Amino acid sequence: QVQLVESGGGLVEFGGSLRLSCAASGFTLEHYVVGWFRRVPGNEREGLTCLSSGDGITYHADSAKGRFTISRDSAKNVVYLQMNGLKPEDTGVYYCATAPRDYYCSASKLTLAQGYDYWGQGTQVIVSS
Repeated sequence: QVQLVESGGGLVEFGGSLRLSCAASGFTLEHYVVGWFRRVPGNEREGLTCLSSGDGITYHADSAKGRFTISRDSAKNVVYLQMNGLKPEDTGVYYCATAPRDYYCSASKLTLAQGYDYWGQGTQVIVSS
C-alpha cells in the first residue's frame, strides 16, 4: 500500500527549530520528487520546497529560503524538512507529497502543486510568540 506519513510537528517557541519527517511505504522516495507544502490558517496551500529524484536538486520558495532545508535519507526512505528560525506566521499544517518526474520540482509546479499526486495526512506546527 502506497502511503506517506508526516511526523515531527508540535509546539515550538518563536525562533525555535523543528525537523519534520516524511516517511514512505510501498514505494521508494528516491525515485520521486518530494515536495513540502503548508496550509496556514486563512491562507491557501503554499508550496515551500522540493527535492528532485536521483541527484537531489532542490528548489525553495521565497518563504523557505534561508530557514528551511529539505533533505533525504535514502536508507530510511524518509525526506526531512529542517525548519529554523520559526515565526508565529509559520503556524499551520505541513504536508509532504510526491510527483513522478523532476519536471515538477520547479517554482510554477510547486506553487500550484501540479503533478503532486500522493499526499500525507499532514502534521501540525504551532509557533508561539
